[in-house]
Amino acid sequence: MSVEVGHFALILALFVAILQGSLPMLGAARGNASWMAVADQAALAQFLLVAIAFGCLMHAYVVSDFSVLNVASNSHSAKPLLYKIAGTWGNHEGSMLLWGLILVIFGAAVAAFGRNLPPGLRARALGVQAWIAIGFYLFILFTSNPFERLDPPPIDGNGLNPLLQDPGLAFHPPFLYLGYVGFSMAFSFAVAALIEGRVDASWARWVRPWTLAAWTFLTCGIALGSWWAYYELGWGGWWFWDPVENASLLPWLSGTALLHSAIVVEKRDALKGWTVFLAIVTFSLSLLGTFLVRSGVLTSVHAFAVDPERGVFILALLIIVIGGSFALFAWRGPQLPAGGLFRPVSREGGLLLNNLLLSTAAAAVLLGTLYPLLLEATTGDKVSVGAPFFNAVFLPLMAPLVAAMAIGPLLPWKRGDLGAALARLWLAALAAAGAVFLGWAVYDGRSAMGLLGFALAAWLFIGTLTDLARRIELHAVSPRTSLRRALGLPRAAWGMTLAHAGLAVAIAGMTASSVWKEERVQVMRVGDQVTIGGYAVTFAGAGTQPGPNYDALVGQFAIARPNGSPLAVLTAEKRYYPVENQDTTEAAIRSTVAGDLYAVIGEPQADGGYVTRLYFEPLVPWIWGGVGLMVLGGVVSLTDRRHRVGAPVRQRGRQPVAAGAGAE
Repeated sequence: MSVEVGHFALILALFVAILQGSLPMLGAARGNASWMAVADQAALAQFLLVAIAFGCLMHAYVVSDFSVLNVASNSHSAKPLLYKIAGTWGNHEGSMLLWGLILVIFGAAVAAFGRNLPPGLRARALGVQAWIAIGFYLFILFTSNPFERLDPPPIDGNGLNPLLQDPGLAFHPPFLYLGYVGFSMAFSFAVAALIEGRVDASWARWVRPWTLAAWTFLTCGIALGSWWAYYELGWGGWWFWDPVENASLLPWLSGTALLHSAIVVEKRDALKGWTVFLAIVTFSLSLLGTFLVRSGVLTSVHAFAVDPERGVFILALLIIVIGGSFALFAWRGPQLPAGGLFRPVSREGGLLLNNLLLSTAAAAVLLGTLYPLLLEATTGDKVSVGAPFFNAVFLPLMAPLVAAMAIGPLLPWKRGDLGAALARLWLAALAAAGAVFLGWAVYDGRSAMGLLGFALAAWLFIGTLTDLARRIELHAVSPRTSLRRALGLPRAAWGMTLAHAGLAVAIAGMTASSVWKEERVQVMRVGDQVTIGGYAVTFAGAGTQPGPNYDALVGQFAIARPNGSPLAVLTAEKRYYPVENQDTTEAAIRSTVAGDLYAVIGEPQADGGYVTRLYFEPLVPWIWGGVGLMVLGGVVSLTDRRHRVGAPVRQRGRQPVAAGAGAE
């Protein structure tokens, strides 16, 4: 019965969304306050109804109700509880319902905490949000109903893809979707502003916290997925330039540009049209990622949908949302007034360069991702665009971006002195030279890319600390005064410092693990020893061991220093899931600050040996530590009092560019 309740709640949410998307928009156009107020109540009602629907589906998974087709297809009574819960969104239908739930969560948050917004802008933004929800409700109800019954029900279910039965993948989709869908709020505010005909500093202040929250969630989601791929797939890699990975990277790149562009609008009332354009592009790329993953165009562990009907529906939704928003921008965008002027060498100029490089990088990744699909659709030819292309195109764009990140914060607004900014970075230049020397001494100095990566990481890290020292006037005033200034800095400034420093740490880890990675693949018998990364690895044997819903081949590796003193014993597994008839790899990893020793057990051989793979991944933990600092920076910035208090009141004398565009 609970499943029918969930289905009915979702249908009711559709009708509430239609009301939210129509009456408040008319009220904003006519200046009717009571009609505009409907948007808040409708957004909260939508949240309640979709939460009920999602809760009913999750309950069916937890109790293993195999009379529900979705549960029977993606769950099993022997699964651990965590993966029964994760199974709710570990499939096409459930993941779309999760998308809808997060969409209404953001809408309800605006309704509950956006009281400082002008009524007209809030009503229009929530109206746009409702129309996005309508498209997804229709998609779920007509092509991807998660509440469909199965009669007669089977005795047990088919189980969940074993690759998804992992803590990293249990939490990866919710965080990723919080990022994807979170950008819908920036999109809704952008479309509402175009309809209203007004984009100003207060609009940017309202958009920034929602964009920052989405960026933080997306960063965390991408990191969880990368971490899962690193330890679960058994190849020691953390990024493969897979189209599904690219689908998440694209909105992250444009969202990062949007976050920085909104600062220029807020501080200098410039780049307004460009910022609105980026808001539309960022959410459009989120929708495009949904189409690529959910339509069956791609084949991967993430691509659940294989029904062309679903793909056509999503494609139609893409055309309506993306095409309609860009048409509105083409009509209203040129009417937005120009903002403040600035010199190329200025804080605004640095942020604009940031935007151009990030946008170009996103375009390159988009081209490399879509080109094979377009070529196959038009000519039937199949080509593969992989890491060589992306590394050759993406990395040269990132190098000047990282270099400029240390310079930009040291430039004043409107007009700056590049020479003076560079003079302040003398310590960063010394650190970059020292990093090159260190890389040459410790690792293979013949890799120019590796040494460049180390230099950029050191340059950005020390440059970020230099900007912090300038803000608190370190060494220019007494230590007590510097401490007082540090404690008085806005949390957004601390957040920027943490995020930029975290990126520097992550770049060092990405560089070392990509350039100086060591790999050994061999057949090992009990007692065989391999030296890698300064460790002596001895194969101690293998045996079988039962798991909760799998059988495991367990191999043990004794780790010692080259002089023979023991360090640890690593246990690697190769699991077989009989219900799903699939294997997975569980790597054994010993992490240190210097890097990871990574061991994988493979197939047994006729002579009693086992195929083993050993990797030494230098500085790879720095990737996760650096991303953690970036996420922490986003969280700290979100706690800035200016985001909690809200935006300044708009000037009454400023009118929309089009008469009758709506009242506040």
